[in-house]
Amino acid sequence: MLTETFLSAFVTLFVVIDPPGCAPIYAGLTKGASTAQARSMALRATGIASIILLIFALFGQELLGALHIELNSFRIAGGLMLFFIAFDMVFEKRTERREQRAEKIAATPEIEDVSVFPMAMPMLAGPGAIAAVMLLMNEADGNLPEQGQILAALAAVLVITAAALVAAGPLIRLLGDKVEAVITRLLGVLLAALAAQYVIDGLKGSFGI
Repeated sequence: MLTETFLSAFVTLFVVIDPPGCAPIYAGLTKGASTAQARSMALRATGIASIILLIFALFGQELLGALHIELNSFRIAGGLMLFFIAFDMVFEKRTERREQRAEKIAATPEIEDVSVFPMAMPMLAGPGAIAAVMLLMNEADGNLPEQGQILAALAAVLVITAAALVAAGPLIRLLGDKVEAVITRLLGVLLAALAAQYVIDGLKGSFGI
């Protein structure tokens, strides 16, 4: 059965990583590539992003400790970061920046492999995704079954992301720009609510409310 922890983590990571939003950008970046090349880069990008996010999921808390950063401070900072991402999604600023980044890459002929940059980082494993996965793992607070569910949710989102990138071209033709814009805005509103909850939890913890 799908638990509340899994569903919460899945929704959060799906909204932040945003497979439907990455698909059209990837389709534009790989326009001149063959089907086999596009598929290979999509799988490589997802694999690299998976490694980066897994490292932060497993060792993010130790990193915070080494930097003498309290968890509540990270909750507040991560919540604000996710809120700005949500704001950009609702008003389509995030998509504009991604398209501008894609145009710069496409305008540089010598750069052919886009799997590492910009796909793996910063599009898939960007600051928002790293903050989200660290917050979720820290919320589990050493509870191994819950942490396992969070990692399972991360794996599920990344599998969906890989599938979306592989099917990017046909998917964009099927959905169309208007449907994609509606989905992005709805996900942005949901992410804003989740981000606000992170900030509230951080403030409560900091001030002992």
